[in-house]
Amino acid sequence: MPLPRQVRLVEVGPRDGLQNEATPVSVAQRIELVDRLSATGLSHIEAGAFVSPRWVPQMADSAAVLAGIRRRPGVRYGVLTPNLQGLEAALTAGADEVAVFASASEGFSQRNINCSISESLQRFAPVLELASERGVAVRGYVSCVLGCPYDGAVAPEQVAAVAVDLQAMGCYEISLGDTIGVGVPSATRRLIEVVGERVPRNRLAGHFHDTYGQALVNIHAALLEGVSVFDSSVAGLGGCPYAQGASGNVASEDVLYMLDGMGISTGVDLRSLVAVGHWICQQLGRENGSRVGRAMGKQ
Repeated sequence: MPLPRQVRLVEVGPRDGLQNEATPVSVAQRIELVDRLSATGLSHIEAGAFVSPRWVPQMADSAAVLAGIRRRPGVRYGVLTPNLQGLEAALTAGADEVAVFASASEGFSQRNINCSISESLQRFAPVLELASERGVAVRGYVSCVLGCPYDGAVAPEQVAAVAVDLQAMGCYEISLGDTIGVGVPSATRRLIEVVGERVPRNRLAGHFHDTYGQALVNIHAALLEGVSVFDSSVAGLGGCPYAQGASGNVASEDVLYMLDGMGISTGVDLRSLVAVGHWICQQLGRENGSRVGRAMGKQ
């Protein structure tokens, strides 16, 4: 299968990245992060989450973030909404699209959201129904697609079953997440082969964590299987809650450097993105998690 000529990067730093950072981040900083990312050429940014601030304090006041950002034409600003209350709040705040999440692992589903996979999907049904009525697109996440911290190996067929259900409920795109970053290229290719038999590959995205340093090679494996949408986080924001001290999200700069080098178009300017990465790391007082960001910062 030929490599895609174009890839869409979904920047998840303001949501999946910041929610795992220990340093508190103000609404003003979150707004500035989204605005700076918007100026790099990114066309899809996950700006926040409408979840309980008691459980995810970094995502409190996401409505204020959406109200404060400078919306650029052609940029989609999405948020995570796990329930109807979250969806209503997101719609009121003017989110362009929303996302729901399910697990491919029963163990992770029970420990993460205290219900089975089947029950979690049932909870999302009214969310997708209302979103459809309001004309708002819904993106679906599937976590633990290449391994689970509780159940171990996860069968690709199980991932496919969850992806099929999310698609049938109305998700326009399914992001397959290697939540603990244990996958390797051969497993990634097999995953896409199996899921791709039941969900069109042009409706699949990859979300690879870099806990074991495998994210870029897994993205390349997914590219070889025809996937052309990938989630990433500027400066590698976000840790991995299951491996102390380990990285979580793959750095957007590192993904972009690889894609640029392969001649694959994204519409994103690398130097601008590197600058955003350095800025947010200064705000957080943390080391830049992007190898490309660190290397270009020394030039």
